[in-house]
Amino acid sequence: MATSMKLLRIYTDEAAYFGDRKLFEEVVSRAREAKMAGATVLQALFGFGHSAHQHRKHFLEDDQSLVIEIVDEESRLRDFAASLADVHGIGLITLEAVEVLGGDTTLAPAGAA
Repeated sequence: MATSMKLLRIYTDEAAYFGDRKLFEEVVSRAREAKMAGATVLQALFGFGHSAHQHRKHFLEDDQSLVIEIVDEESRLRDFAASLADVHGIGLITLEAVEVLGGDTTLAPAGAA
């Protein structure tokens, strides 16, 4: 059975840090602590943002663009995004509808039977 959920996308760079920890690790750790349904970090091969600075995958560099994807209910994702206000180095954050068609059944929204 299909379940309507939301997908939060957080854009950042691999070189971004939060204190002494990689920013993407901090965000995913917080997502786990918040018991989000799931999170994945994706590497981008090529792209640019509002600064028009091009990010390209280089063999010896760690300045690749990353996208953190988190799936859960809209209200939980909005609360989670707001909780990241203290984390600097995050780029664009987007929220979009997704339909979960299968896979891990624990992706069902909180409270669903």
